[in-house]
Amino acid sequence: MNIYLTAIIKSKPEFTADIKAILLNMVEESRKESACIQYDLHQDNDDASTFFFHEIWSSAEGLGQHNQQPYIVAFGAAAKTMLAETPVILKGHKLA
Repeated sequence: MNIYLTAIIKSKPEFTADIKAILLNMVEESRKESACIQYDLHQDNDDASTFFFHEIWSSAEGLGQHNQQPYIVAFGAAAKTMLAETPVILKGHKLA
């Protein structure tokens, strides 16, 4: 069953450019993963420090492998100092 995920990430204003670069690298690398069906990054129109992902993964196992990738681990390390708040992660399945 596909896993649908939305992640909302809010950087500290002084780190917005740094976080954006990290997130864009995550897009490039994540799209190479075999379990990745969709991995899109967006930036909020009203608040440049807010980003959100829309992702689709072919399986929970694939998503689990994704979360162990070096570029995801590096984001987690950067998040400790560069984010304004803990990311919001919504996981679900498609109803219609």
